[in-house]
Amino acid sequence: MRQYERGVVFRFGRLRGVREPGLRFMIPLADRMQKVSLRTVTMPIQSQQIITKDNVSIGVAAVAYYRRTDPVKSILEITDVERAVYEIAQTTVRNVVGRSLLDQVLSETETLNESIKEVLDELTSRWGVYVQLVELKDIELPQSMQRAMARQAEAEREKRAKIIAAEGEALSAGKLAEAADVIAAHPVALQLRNLQVLAEIAIEKNSTIVFPAQFLDSARTIARFMHAEYTDGSGLPNGDTVASSSGTSRPSA
Repeated sequence: MRQYERGVVFRFGRLRGVREPGLRFMIPLADRMQKVSLRTVTMPIQSQQIITKDNVSIGVAAVAYYRRTDPVKSILEITDVERAVYEIAQTTVRNVVGRSLLDQVLSETETLNESIKEVLDELTSRWGVYVQLVELKDIELPQSMQRAMARQAEAEREKRAKIIAAEGEALSAGKLAEAADVIAAHPVALQLRNLQVLAEIAIEKNSTIVFPAQFLDSARTIARFMHAEYTDGSGLPNGDTVASSSGTSRPSA
């Protein structure tokens, strides 16, 4: 017997015990031995069409890992343990996935794997089999559902982008209001900002810019000066009044 094998011995059809690894002797014609491997078996579960709880048809493939822990039960309790484990695993996958929503199948795969494993382990323990792991390895969605999910994901990303842009605009408006208050309190800051804008534009070196802010200020200053020189403070132009012989002023003709 190899290290990973156990031998179940029958003498005249009756169970005589289990042979451990090593050299073992049997009575010819009287004893018959069946070898049982205790190594872990990898069992792929073929893809099958399953209708979820929300009436969506999907294809689900899985894989299960199990090993025999009781050689006697695996022979006495069932005829073909490998075929039995495969069939019960396929049925359990269909039942567990069919009771779940599509979103749960896609997002809670670990929970479904554990549920399938618990059900299989409970059912196969009577056969001397221990299920170590069950994994849903392939979930196939219909093309229409894939397109709908893609549109939903795109709409969700656009919503987040618009929310972030709106929050940025709100923060920007607040900062601009604060900057306007500072510039209103310090008019020189506006001139410094103008110079900064000119420096940023001049980096490109591909345009000629006329910035009339200083020219307009100078024009307003000249206008105020001419108005002060033209009037004498009474609101009448200089030279528009003449003195009369009686010492009173009258408008000239």
